[in-house]
Amino acid sequence: MTQHVYKHIELTGSSQQSIEDAIQNAISKASETVRNLRWFKVIETRGHIEEGKVQYWQVTLQVGFTLD
Repeated sequence: MTQHVYKHIELTGSSQQSIEDAIQNAISKASETVRNLRWFKVIETRGHIEEGKVQYWQVTLQVGFTLD
């Protein structure tokens, strides 16, 4: 079994649709420039409210990736 060393970064994704979509948006964007993404952990969930309704979901993630 290979032993890995991980580095982690913090990202915040947003979406008008859902929490899951906000997570996917953050991971998709990060994967454009960060290689070897392996795991994520939700740190914080929050949102933006207008006229008594949720307009945006914002999710902060800790994302881990393996080092080359």
